[in-house]
Amino acid sequence: MDDINRARDALNCIDAGIGRDAWVRAGMAAKSAGLSFDDFHNWSASAGNYAGENECRATWKSFDDSGAVTPATLFGMAFAQGWKDPSKSRAKISRPSLPLAAPKQTPPKPVKQAASASAVEVWDRCIPATPAEAYIDRKQGKPDGLRVYPKDAPPLIIDKKNMTGYLVVPCRDIEGHLNTLQFIPPEKGGKKLNLPGAPVQGSFVVGAITDSINFCESIGTAWSVNKASGDAAVCCFGSGNMAKVAREYRKKYPAAALVLVPDKGKENDAAKIAADVSGQWVAMPADKPSNYDCNDFMLEHGTDALRDLLTRPVVPPPPELPLSVVFADELSGSFEPPDEIVEGLITSGDGSLIYGDSNSGKTFFVIDLGCAVARGVPWMNRQTEQGLVIYLAAESPASVKSRLQAYQRHHGVRVPNFAIVQSPIDLFDGDADTNYVIETVRQIEKQRGQKARLIVGDTLARLSAGANENAGQDMGLVVRRFDRIRTECKAHFMLIHHCGKNAAAGARGWSGIRAAIDTEIEITDSPAGKCAEIMKQRDLSTKGDRIGFKLDVVTLGLTKWKSPATSCVVVASDAPAKQTGKRVSEVGGAVLEMLRTKACAMKKKDVVAYFIKDYDNASVYRELKKLVAAGVVTECAGTVAAVGFSGGAK
Repeated sequence: MDDINRARDALNCIDAGIGRDAWVRAGMAAKSAGLSFDDFHNWSASAGNYAGENECRATWKSFDDSGAVTPATLFGMAFAQGWKDPSKSRAKISRPSLPLAAPKQTPPKPVKQAASASAVEVWDRCIPATPAEAYIDRKQGKPDGLRVYPKDAPPLIIDKKNMTGYLVVPCRDIEGHLNTLQFIPPEKGGKKLNLPGAPVQGSFVVGAITDSINFCESIGTAWSVNKASGDAAVCCFGSGNMAKVAREYRKKYPAAALVLVPDKGKENDAAKIAADVSGQWVAMPADKPSNYDCNDFMLEHGTDALRDLLTRPVVPPPPELPLSVVFADELSGSFEPPDEIVEGLITSGDGSLIYGDSNSGKTFFVIDLGCAVARGVPWMNRQTEQGLVIYLAAESPASVKSRLQAYQRHHGVRVPNFAIVQSPIDLFDGDADTNYVIETVRQIEKQRGQKARLIVGDTLARLSAGANENAGQDMGLVVRRFDRIRTECKAHFMLIHHCGKNAAAGARGWSGIRAAIDTEIEITDSPAGKCAEIMKQRDLSTKGDRIGFKLDVVTLGLTKWKSPATSCVVVASDAPAKQTGKRVSEVGGAVLEMLRTKACAMKKKDVVAYFIKDYDNASVYRELKKLVAAGVVTECAGTVAAVGFSGGAK
């Protein structure tokens, strides 16, 4: 016999039900002797106190290779339990025959520790059990499917005990194949033993399988549950095997009701298993001691009381899913409309993008909308729901403040609950500023006692400084943080953005931004007037709606040079017809906006000088000519003015 088989034979001779310290020492010695985890697990599974494969594997991994425990420990433990080293057996040398006395009759050699006896071989030696067996009688069970190890069979020694007269319970897999045996002594309080070398992988079923299946730790409990309920009761041979058995039955019987019936003290384990297999579990009375089971309950209170207990199983809550999920059949029968903040325009918790050329009036438009929400007043003939407005003025806080001053002066009001965040915000490089925005919103909500309804980001370019606007890898990070802010704050997040060089192509940059938002609004400034058109609307039916507006100049005071300091406010007007020709260019829009803001006639050379740092002279002269031709600017003797200026061009 080679060293591995010799070590395996020694391990199987040791009682696997020994105390934990001795079990660990035997395992370390087995590993030192070169045995595998399967050898250790199969041996461990033969114990009545088997804790399950996960516990075995975790313990096996913890064994080190320092050599502190050697193979000698394994063989010493085996010798202490009566092991005979098979490698010491030698064939006898033949000698001449001599007249001897009659051969001495010797008893049959005991079959040790099942290394040389399979479960099928041992089972075949057994005889059918009867109701008179001591354990069956004591537990009020039944002998169906059980056997007894007879006196006339070769003695079977397990844990130094002769199995003669022991009740034998077969452990079969779900298809009925015999895997191992459990031996139950006739005397009360005796230790149950499992056939060594054959892991407990399977169960024993009491009763016929129907649409309800119970799972118990022992056969005594299974008898009681079957007797009280009439349903099948599966003996799992210990709590450590219950999870595996229940999963196998769930797989084979997907529609069956599975009920775990644990001993007292194993409730938490049963609740987890029940949740895992979509089953239920039954709890023993709270005042009972550890290991109290259904058989104890039946013997104490009777079958009817147990039947009543079994009809009150605990239904574990469904496991918490890592993602938010709702099932169609759980939806309310009544329609729940979107929570609109501005009627037909934006909804709570969603995101929108407002884009347009420079100087098209998009910031004025958004500030006017935000003020209406902060005040809770109608806006452009649309209802609003009042709430906090948080304006992330990343591009120009001073400009936003002056425009709000113009709004308040024009309307004769003080706008409540409109907060201007003046600090720069970076949604591209790390999560720090995202965290700051969320915390700022929450603190303002506490201070003002109102819920934030609208967050404005002005502009996307400044909120994502350093990112490549055309790269999904960069802008995807920005969108993720944009989504986090609106989700955690439960507020609408509106981004102000620019259109690209080709205005007809829509907003500038990565197309994935449009897919990520719920509402998209384009601001245009044509010779016929300014317009906000809803280009995308996910949940509302207002796609294609056009909102006309114009800008009126408001004088705020005087500059340090005693010149009028002005800003503009939004005034509702009819939406212009949709433009089919070319749009006003960026230069043309800037010139027109400046003339409207100045509200005075200017010499063309002064207009050119005004934009000297931004545009070349030829471009400004060319756009002035186009604006005059379009009828939105008047010209007289080299002086120009926006149409509507009462002084005219002189």
